[in-house]
Amino acid sequence: MYKKLITLLLLLASGTTLFAQKDDDEDEVRKGGFKKQNLFTGGGVNVSFFNGATVLGVNPVLGYSINRFIDAGIAVNLTYTGFTEFSGDRYRQTVYGPGAFVRLYPVNFLFAQAQYERNFIALKVVPGNGTPTYRDNLSVNSLLLGGGYCTGREGVGSTFYYFSVMVDVTRNRNSPYVEYLQNNTLRAIPIVRAGLNIALFQRRNRNF
Repeated sequence: MYKKLITLLLLLASGTTLFAQKDDDEDEVRKGGFKKQNLFTGGGVNVSFFNGATVLGVNPVLGYSINRFIDAGIAVNLTYTGFTEFSGDRYRQTVYGPGAFVRLYPVNFLFAQAQYERNFIALKVVPGNGTPTYRDNLSVNSLLLGGGYCTGREGVGSTFYYFSVMVDVTRNRNSPYVEYLQNNTLRAIPIVRAGLNIALFQRRNRNF
């Protein structure tokens, strides 16, 4: 008796789930266009220590999954860099500005990324010889290219962690992502970020 009742309840629950799934799919087909459940937020942090320099940064984002292979969105960059040269001169640099990015996922756990940034730079130099402190304000465009690895991504509407490495391919002398070498040449500094991608407006966990 109890086995028959349990079996009947399971069949009813399965039927209800199937009908609900069908209704949801039909709703999405009818809606088309923009889907709020494709929105995501999150962002990354970067911490680097190299040649006596310290780099601390955050990069919050708001994006939209165009499909399971392409994400795009806007970002805000805020980075602090401090380092001391061999001469004793101390550099303190604060960088902030907006940006836009696109990510391509050939597979669920790997992505390529391009990110454009318009950065505003507040520079402070404290000479080691005791001369007055120098201050300057700059602005520069950067184009970051690279890729990364993510874990837990199952397509559109997923929340997952990621790790990425990018470089500024413009190599502009004022870029916050280049380093001056002793022979007066420039070297691109790898931008290493670890972050979290948070899916928004999810009614329940679904695979796409």
